[in-house]
Amino acid sequence: MGLLLLFNGGFMLLAALVSALYKDGFTLEISLAGLTTVFFGTLMMFTTREHKKDVKKREGYMIVTLGWLCMSAAGMLPYLFTGAIPSVTDAFFETMSGFTTTGASILDDIEVLPEGILFWRSMTHWIGGMGIIVLAIAILPLLGIGGMQLFAAEAPGPSADKLHPRITDTAKRLWFIYVGYTAAETLLLYLAGMNFFDAINHAMATLSTGGFSTKNASLAYWNDNPLVQYIVILFMFLAGTNFVLSYYMFKGKFTKLYKDDEFRFYAVIIGVLTVLAALVVYLRANVPVSDYHPMVLGAGESAFRHSLFQVISVITTTGFVTADFTGWTPFLTVLFFGLMFLGGSAGSTSGGVKVVRHMLMIKNGLLEFKRTLHPNAIIPVRFNGKMVYENIVYNILGFFILYMLLFIFGALVLGVMGLDFETAIGGAASSLGNVGPAFGDLYPLANFNSLPVLGKWWCAFLMLVGRLEVFTVLILFSPIFWKKI
Repeated sequence: MGLLLLFNGGFMLLAALVSALYKDGFTLEISLAGLTTVFFGTLMMFTTREHKKDVKKREGYMIVTLGWLCMSAAGMLPYLFTGAIPSVTDAFFETMSGFTTTGASILDDIEVLPEGILFWRSMTHWIGGMGIIVLAIAILPLLGIGGMQLFAAEAPGPSADKLHPRITDTAKRLWFIYVGYTAAETLLLYLAGMNFFDAINHAMATLSTGGFSTKNASLAYWNDNPLVQYIVILFMFLAGTNFVLSYYMFKGKFTKLYKDDEFRFYAVIIGVLTVLAALVVYLRANVPVSDYHPMVLGAGESAFRHSLFQVISVITTTGFVTADFTGWTPFLTVLFFGLMFLGGSAGSTSGGVKVVRHMLMIKNGLLEFKRTLHPNAIIPVRFNGKMVYENIVYNILGFFILYMLLFIFGALVLGVMGLDFETAIGGAASSLGNVGPAFGDLYPLANFNSLPVLGKWWCAFLMLVGRLEVFTVLILFSPIFWKKI
């Protein structure tokens, strides 16, 4: 955790450099936050330098969960020191939302924030996107600490698909792709008409599937520039795809891409739902034309673009918005609520349940018909042509049950705090799925500042549990975790 704080402090100092370049008047405060974080990180590393560096599964889960809390606690400092967010509750919520790539915000006016703070806010997304733990395991071997246990606890999805036998090399390859995509999107957005500062901030938010924007209207600010929105759509799609497939694609192994069951399902469901949503939006007579922001290609293109943007944004849990999709039709409101439980691909930076889990649950459910008719037959679930072991199916079913129970309990807690039904279920689903925009009082063009203080802490907890795939956090609350074997 000391090492994580050193990374955190280093990125804060980078934000201070941005503050100095833009002369926003808060360079000293952000630098002080970075140096304070570096000091405590160094102190923690120094005082524990003689401790046994044997990381097993238990330690891995604890390091991931406590490391995330530690990073979020330190990540508040730039907000507090500059006075951009003076409340500890609000600063912690914003920081946790950043590191967990949720994108829910308590800020009423984003555009008045200094450039250094806006950059740090986007940087929390970028750090959390691939996982600060995955970054750290490329360095931990230098300290004599093995990284496989950490990777297993942090890597999104039901399994960690390794690219290379050595886990540190895997982490480096993933980060190389991550950085490359970020640089590419920054360049394309800049060429499309964004200024460089907005371009790099939105690139970091896109590749992390985070959703923090530098504008109050999010991507709706560029509704008169379809090219900007199409570029963001492309990179949201890539960020929601398994990064292992990106690696194979760059290696020229394109067959891996179209033979992957999850990728095909992910692409098809986006295509089908986009066409469905676009037709509903286009044909709905009582939706004002101004909502479409029609360009040269007319309302048809605009309806398609906004539908595609919002479908990908919600499925990948990015959370950018170009329009208030909750006001389109009741049918689409229910559809987008359901999409909050889908999530992107395993091995991506998306939150949510993940596409592969849904696929395997559906396949297993359909196979139950065969098993009912042929009770003595052994009929395994298959994925990518290979048999899926029963323990993995049980793990996925257990995950989904816990996820849904936590969603129901999360909504109940928000309901007890006085939130109406739509706001409570929307806030719980959005926080747990790391989506960002929700429903009711938390609709896409609003923010989470209306939540009571306890509601903000509760949603921050749900964000952490959802980002770390439920088991990683909840296992710490189970008696068996602490029982010596």
